[in-house]
Amino acid sequence: MREALADIEGGALVLVACSGGADSLALAAALAFVAPRAGLKAGLVTVDHQLQPGSAERARTVADLAARELKLTPAEVLTVTVGTEGGPEAAAREARYAALAEAADRLQAATVLLGHTRDDQAETVLLGLARGSGVRSLSGMAATTGRYRRPLLDLPRATTVAACQAQRLTPWDDPHNEDPRYTRVRVRRKILPTLEEELGPGVAEALARTARMAREDADALDEWAETAYRNCALSDIDGAVKLAVTDVEKLPDAVRRRVLRRAAIAAGAPSGALSATHVLAVDRLVTRWHGQKAVDLPGGLSAVRRYGTLILAISPIP
Repeated sequence: MREALADIEGGALVLVACSGGADSLALAAALAFVAPRAGLKAGLVTVDHQLQPGSAERARTVADLAARELKLTPAEVLTVTVGTEGGPEAAAREARYAALAEAADRLQAATVLLGHTRDDQAETVLLGLARGSGVRSLSGMAATTGRYRRPLLDLPRATTVAACQAQRLTPWDDPHNEDPRYTRVRVRRKILPTLEEELGPGVAEALARTARMAREDADALDEWAETAYRNCALSDIDGAVKLAVTDVEKLPDAVRRRVLRRAAIAAGAPSGALSATHVLAVDRLVTRWHGQKAVDLPGGLSAVRRYGTLILAISPIP
């Protein structure tokens, strides 16, 4: 925790997002100990997703504990309405992060701390492997993402459980964490234990280490691709993006496809709907050109090759 807050300016407010589970409760206790000694203000927010009976009371219990025992102020309950788009897990996550962002802005917090552990990282990497999402997905969660920080990302979940026991804090076990309808729960309760049993201990640690190395590679490739995009772009006017094919085609595959994805998003394609299949179809306009027609992309976008120029724009392309 001291390392995670080392660069925060004195007097700033640091918020911890706490569900009441062992991970976030141990994180809140660590913040309560470190923040005053570092000259920082510390508060807590807990999100009520309204998905279970008694969720409001549970959230209020967490906030009351924060204020009474941990001396974290402010201690707020953020009540959200979870939609349905993208499935229950994705919808809950979107609602939660929207509430955290609103609270951070309103309270002028320097950062928001999240209680993800090494075990969460391993689960994220396995889910990325199953989706075939590429090196960026395998890189898992970053220790710092914008306003969010994850101080416990290198620690196993067992450490947070032990920390709560040592401080006589009673975590709340969310029933959703045992519900096999959720993909992450099945990974946590079945797949990871099976891997540990069949391959030996240390699988979660190895997966987290893989995530760190993959993130370094992905960051380097993204930086290279951003430079290449600027060098290849002929124009970006009225939403249309034009790239010089001769410049794009000589890039390594991993960089070229990042450039094409970057161009599609710049032209208006929703990043969440733009799949690897879409990018590969655009890539064939560069590497396997034989006069094919335009490629349709999400957001009403089209990509077409004309006279040595790749054009990405809202259809129809003039």
